[in-house]
Parts: sequence; structure tokens; C-alpha cells
Amino acid sequence: MAAPTLRVGSLWLLSGRRAAALPRLLVSQARRQRHDQRPDARPVPGSPVAKGLLATQYQRGLFQEVFPPQPAEEQLIDLLQPGRPPVTAYCGFDPTADSLHVGHLLTVLGLLHFQRAGHNVIALVGGATAQLGDPSGRTKAREPLTAEQVRERAGGLLEGLQRLFQNHRELFWAEDGDRLGSVHFLDNASWLERESVMGFLGGIGGHLRMGTLLSRQSCKARLSSTEGLGLAEFLYPALQAYDFLHLYRHYGCLIQLGGADQLGNIMSGYDLVSKVTDNDVYGITVPLITSTTGDKLGKSAGNAVWLNRNRTSPFELYQFFIRQPDATVERYLKLFTFLSDMEIDHIMQVHAKDPEKRGPQKRLAAEVTKLVHGRKGLESAKRCTKAFYYSNVDALESMSDEELQELFREAPYIEMLLEPGTTVIDLCRKANAIADGPKGYRDITVGAVSINHIAETNPEAVLILGQHILSNGLSLLKIGKRNYYIIKWLQLSHEE
Repeated sequence: MAAPTLRVGSLWLLSGRRAAALPRLLVSQARRQRHDQRPDARPVPGSPVAKGLLATQYQRGLFQEVFPPQPAEEQLIDLLQPGRPPVTAYCGFDPTADSLHVGHLLTVLGLLHFQRAGHNVIALVGGATAQLGDPSGRTKAREPLTAEQVRERAGGLLEGLQRLFQNHRELFWAEDGDRLGSVHFLDNASWLERESVMGFLGGIGGHLRMGTLLSRQSCKARLSSTEGLGLAEFLYPALQAYDFLHLYRHYGCLIQLGGADQLGNIMSGYDLVSKVTDNDVYGITVPLITSTTGDKLGKSAGNAVWLNRNRTSPFELYQFFIRQPDATVERYLKLFTFLSDMEIDHIMQVHAKDPEKRGPQKRLAAEVTKLVHGRKGLESAKRCTKAFYYSNVDALESMSDEELQELFREAPYIEMLLEPGTTVIDLCRKANAIADGPKGYRDITVGAVSINHIAETNPEAVLILGQHILSNGLSLLKIGKRNYYIIKWLQLSHEE
């Protein structure tokens, strides 16, 4: 079929016969007024959009809406066409915790797709704005953070962002291919903390209209609640808008990315930059990621899947994506991976013939885990999966202390000296894993005890290197169905 003719303003971007319009990638005036009443709603069908970064990622579901409508229709689509000079886009991340979580991944991926298209990106840590707290989508104020807490958490976020961009460059980008755009990692504390109150209110405050700020749904909802809205939270959109202005002035930044619940803050940024500079800037939202029950994933909801290893292990992250249902997995492959549409279609076709193998889920889990934790993190997740779900002794033997502790987070970690003649019951009692007296002895004889996934029914059996004690100096003791103990044997070389 001939390529459709796509029209933007008076420009015809593709030649050929005109075909059915693609869905509209714009925010209507009505949508602007009710933006956060239904933040997950899709734009309504309308005029066509041109092929390029914007349309490609809209069709995959990553880019949800663009603001403001008219300039976006006339200018932004053209700015992002292949072959045009690079533009700069940014996304902000407030350090309310010391780690990003899965809910942040789509905005990071949005930046990465800009970078892959040759554009420049800024990952902005909100070291200043985090001290106020974003009221969007919240029924009450956040717990206040001290300056020291914010600095520590900002450092954790910065480290996580740098790791994601480094893993992408090393594992997902061919250096001999097209230009990969630049990336800057910034903290808004470096300029907001230098700004005086009077200077800010006198210089920037005059450009921000109270009626507009008060009309935001998040603001109206909080003002009418018993909790109310403090001045610090009320000023949050103003400071985030100033971030956009600062980045426009110093880095030529034209685009802000954010979650669907950030559209109100993006609008405030657009209003400020356009009034101060008389130039157009743009906003793009990405979908919110929800749990299987429909709840937004994140720290506030208490269901965050973290991207830092000390909070969520590579194994746990891998399993989160392995558990995705068939109804979700194709969409997630398009959102969370760099796989082509053709490859995703092939994966789903194979899956339709043999769904029990859960091929799409395994590929999704592998791609995301590799981006977040690197190749070694993916290998660790697969080892832990084999050891935990398939009782694979070889996988267990190749695991490090750290991996075992991540896999069995609630399991006691016990260091022991191996003495000659140590038996199964000696091990269990030293670990305080069984009851004293006849009951503990009987638990072993009836098969309630296993070592390294092998049931032990002889309490007097002497521990054997290579069987009960693995070559990595570890033993995994299991009592009953769920009680694990990790044993680290000391001075094994001396005992041997």
C-alpha cells in the first residue's frame, strides 16, 4: 500500500495517497482543563502526525500526549524529523528516595529514545524542589526531608541515572552507527539555592498567574480537602517552571518529558518560558505504570520495584517482569525495550504457538534487567532463578554471598567454623534451626530438613565437602517449606 500523505500546517511531509489519519498526539483545550482527572487517558483520534521520533514512540505507546497543541502541530513534529539539527529535552526526578523505581523507567527511556535519535538530553535531579514536595496526585503533604537527607538521596538518584545511561551506551548502542546525543546530569539545587526569595518573586513571580495555578486540578482538590495545601507545595509548580526556563536559557532546552500526572507542571513551565522569552517550548507525557490491580507503581503507593540493587535485587526485578500477564507483555515490550516492532511481532507469534514457555516475558525481563543492572546483573538474576525455582545445585554453587543474601532476604546469614565430624544435626542446632531434644532429631528423620536442595533424613550424617558444603564455601539450609538459613563456612582451606 502506498505511503499516506501526512500534512502538518501547509507542509506535506510524505508523498503518496492520503490514507486514514493516525491518532492525534496533542492536548486539546478541554484536556488541558481536566488533565489530571484522568491522567491515563489516551488522546482522541484527530489529525495525522508525521513519521519520526514523535510518531514512532506514540505508536509504540511511550509518548502519550504533547503540549501545547497548535505549536506542536506546526513545529515540534518537524523539529524531530530525521535529519534535522538536534534539540534538547529534559526530565526531572525528585530525590524523595535514594533510588529510582520502575515507575521512573519510562521517562528515562523517553530520554534514551531522544538520545538515540541524535538529540541531547538532560537528566535533572530535584535537589531543591524535593525540599518542597510535589502536590500532584497526593492527598496530603509529603513528610519533610532535611537538607542532608535530600543530598544523600540526590546522590543515589544521580548514580542510578548515570548507570542507566552507561548501560545503554555499552549494551544497547552500536558506536559505529548514528550519532548518540549527549547527556548532562544536573541538580536544580545548583541554581535554585542561589536564588533569593525577593529576586525570584520580583523577577519570575510576576509572570505566573494565580488563577492558572489555582485552576490546576491537583491544587483545587487539595484546597478543598481537610489537609489543605501549604505554601511550599503551592509554589512547587513555580519552581519546576523556573527549572525549564533556566535550562532553556543555559542549554537551549525546548522539551520537557514527564509522567501523565505531570502535565499540570509541564503546562506551568510552558506558560513561564513562553511569556519570558516569547518563544515556544513543548511538553511530552509518558504513561503511568500500574500494578496488576491498577494501582500506580511508586514509593507513595508502597509498591515500588526499585532500580538500586540494595533495595530490589536483579533477581526480584527480573521476576517482576517475568510475572507480567499475557495481556500486558506485548505492550511492555514496546514500552520498556529497544526491540523493533518486527522482532516483537515475531516473539508474540512464537508465543501464540507455545504460550507455556512464556517467551515474551523472559525476553522482557532480560532486556530490562540488562539495562538496569548490566550484563552481570542479568546473569545473576538467571542464576538465582535456576537456584530458587529449579533447585539447580550448579547454579547455587556458582552464586556469591551477596546473591544468596539477595535471594533469601529474610534468611539468617550465619558464619561457622567447620570442625571435623560435624553432622547434619550439629549444623541445624548451631544455626538454631530446629528445636532441642527429640523433636529436632525427629524433624530431620521425617524429611523436614534439606541442605542445598537435597533432603537429609540421617541426623548423624557427617557433612561432606562438595555435597553439603559447596565449593563457594556456602550451604543453604532449609527447614520445612519456607525457612532458609545461609551458612558461610570459614577457613575451609585450612580444614581441607
